[in-house]
Amino acid sequence: MRFYTLFLAFVLALSAALSHPAAAAAASGEPSVTELEQKLAELTAQVEGLRSQVETLKKQIKELKQKPPAPEEEEAANLRAAAEQAAAAEETPTAQAEQPAFTAGSLSLQALNPEISVTGDFISSYQSSDDGQSQHFENHYRSLDMHLQSYLDPYSRFKAAVEVHPEETELGEAYFTRFGWRPNCNLTLGKFRQQFGVVNRWHKHSLDQLDFPLPLRQIFGEDGLNQTGVSLDWQMPPAGNASQELTFQLTNGENERLFGGNTSNMPAALVHYKNYRDLNKDTYLEFGLTGLAGRNDTWDVSDGHGGILQAKRDLWTTVLGLDLTMLWEPTERMRYQNWVWRTEAYLLKKDILAPDGSGEDTLRAWGAYSYFQKKLNRTTEAGLRVDYFEPDTKAYADTPGLSLSPLAVTASDAHQWLIAPYVTWWQSPWVRWRLEWDHQANHNMGADSDAIALQCTFAAGPHKHERY
Repeated sequence: MRFYTLFLAFVLALSAALSHPAAAAAASGEPSVTELEQKLAELTAQVEGLRSQVETLKKQIKELKQKPPAPEEEEAANLRAAAEQAAAAEETPTAQAEQPAFTAGSLSLQALNPEISVTGDFISSYQSSDDGQSQHFENHYRSLDMHLQSYLDPYSRFKAAVEVHPEETELGEAYFTRFGWRPNCNLTLGKFRQQFGVVNRWHKHSLDQLDFPLPLRQIFGEDGLNQTGVSLDWQMPPAGNASQELTFQLTNGENERLFGGNTSNMPAALVHYKNYRDLNKDTYLEFGLTGLAGRNDTWDVSDGHGGILQAKRDLWTTVLGLDLTMLWEPTERMRYQNWVWRTEAYLLKKDILAPDGSGEDTLRAWGAYSYFQKKLNRTTEAGLRVDYFEPDTKAYADTPGLSLSPLAVTASDAHQWLIAPYVTWWQSPWVRWRLEWDHQANHNMGADSDAIALQCTFAAGPHKHERY
């Protein structure tokens, strides 16, 4: 503003001087007209330069306005806008008072009820044997299982399975698990299927085949190894790229096949080691080792005259196991294709008092199974399982009333094979159908047999077909 004022004054003075050039020059001795014209040209050039700078500044200001604010400035602006909006909301009275909400606290008590699921296992089968004495068709409702589950608090869970059979009702499992009892260690108390290998832990209705493998049934009994006690599961530090888990279980020695003479109820100890590793993004390998040991103290022995005596002697029974599982399941197609290969082997050593009264002896039996199963599409699976069992040979194995079968027989070179191809179709996650053919070849252990069965397994409730 000051510049323009001076410039206006100068122009007025110059005009006056030009109007009376001679008088002005003579009276005041100021510069001539030529000099003034030169100074005017210089001032005009300076004005043009200032005008150019002003235009440049205007452009810069416009660019700064269009540029997005820095994150800090944007955050501050958002906070200011939120504060202004909150202040405006506080100042604006609500148009209508909120209606009170009425709730019944007692209705939420149902959340304390355990989850309950029911699983049905129905089998329709036809069986025949080579001796022609066993040919029959049967519809068999194997079991109706009631499964209960509840998280008692953030640290513990309760699970139970009650098996209702046509002939009786029995408690399958009922156990309490305390998670994080020690670092990386869970504690379980109750009655449970023991972690001998892999499939012994599963319920029958959730097996990949119709029944447990033949060697497992021959060594542990038809229902496998299921006892009452304590279990500790420890997640061990990893070994390289493999994870490790160690399970220790101390239970009552109540399995009839292994500990039928344990009248003092001495505990049986089981240790299972599991090693798991990913071979690649689609394939994993898992192997395990298991050892079980317990004692018997009472033995039934023949008195030589058709009678039976009870003898006392503490003798050990041990069972060793090896399991191996490999699963391939492509990450992008896991719902449509995969395959699993699983193998387990069992070795039994049971010290006994011979039923014929000849003194101490040892029974040795072993067996193994292997199966391969492939998913054909989203709902259909097909597989083949092969079982083998070999009992011991003892001349006194068939002592009247004191038979040692199936752990020992009188014939030499006795063994059993079972071949079981099967197809499984999942109608839905709650309904499953299976068609299986079992061919059992018995060498010096009875006649060969065949069975074809159609199994329908269904589940109602949140648990579907849980393994255990």
